[in-house]
Amino acid sequence: MKPWSEACERNRDPILAVLREHFADRRRVIEIGSGTGQHAVHFARHLPHLTWQASDVEENLPGIRLWFDEAALPNLPPPIALDVNGPWPDERFDAAFTANTLHIMSWDEVRRLFAGLDKVLAEDAVLAIYGPFNYGGKYTSASNAAFDASLKRRTPHMGIRDFEAVDELARNIGFSLVRDHPMPANNRTLVWRRP
Repeated sequence: MKPWSEACERNRDPILAVLREHFADRRRVIEIGSGTGQHAVHFARHLPHLTWQASDVEENLPGIRLWFDEAALPNLPPPIALDVNGPWPDERFDAAFTANTLHIMSWDEVRRLFAGLDKVLAEDAVLAIYGPFNYGGKYTSASNAAFDASLKRRTPHMGIRDFEAVDELARNIGFSLVRDHPMPANNRTLVWRRP
């Protein structure tokens, strides 16, 4: 049975609207932490000019493949194994996307994510990250504060990241913030571009 995420179904169209704008001139996207594979299928179907390369840790790939086999889209190559703590693919992409990953990684893993992106992204790449963020060290809503507490109860290294700290990691690899899009359910889609 295919894995299923209700959150993916809810947020896919608002995210798609942002990607339509910022990935219009892109060709090859790497998605970090594709999860169930639902986002990859939806975005590849609606953005046929893009080759959408999904990736995740090895144990999530069988579920992603079930979605991909059913969709049978020509711009959706098989998902690849990628753990930010391990080797990255020896390929180049002109865009990267990730959703709801930064708050489940440790901060060291977030730093390794940006170091890995630096290796695989082209000089003029676009980077889009969806999820909850804090600003100035403060929660943007009571629901985000509750969500952060629940994450930390599960695993102490998890937690909603500060926008300023993430933006610094992006700037350190040559990216400048283009837009900070407010999204439903107190999330954001942050978009950077290498000038």
